[in-house]
Amino acid sequence: MPHASELIQAVEYQEIQKLTDQRPDLQIGDTVNVNVKIVEGNRERIQVFQGVVIAMRGHGVNKAFSVRRVAAHGIGVERTFLFYSPRVESIKVLRHAKVRRAKLYFLRDRSGKSARLKERRMTV
Repeated sequence: MPHASELIQAVEYQEIQKLTDQRPDLQIGDTVNVNVKIVEGNRERIQVFQGVVIAMRGHGVNKAFSVRRVAAHGIGVERTFLFYSPRVESIKVLRHAKVRRAKLYFLRDRSGKSARLKERRMTV
């Protein structure tokens, strides 16, 4: 008889397999458009959050990623999304960047040209 944790892992694996075909392969440094469902009273709308993926954590169903963008007047806004959340309608990768570390928290202290990341060209 399988152990309880093995059953949970099997169910999680099946859930991820269903959702994986809808989600792109995200990497640190990617510029992404995240379409998020926002519920206001009895109305639902889609809000687009565009920014750079600065961190990823967790694995399996609990996988999450943080996106940073610069809003009006140079104010940095960071938001963390669960990768398989039903509120995240879609994720679109706009460009890939060449990065050398797992977390890009140093971008918080930078502004202007020093906050730019070099684009990584994909070979076909």
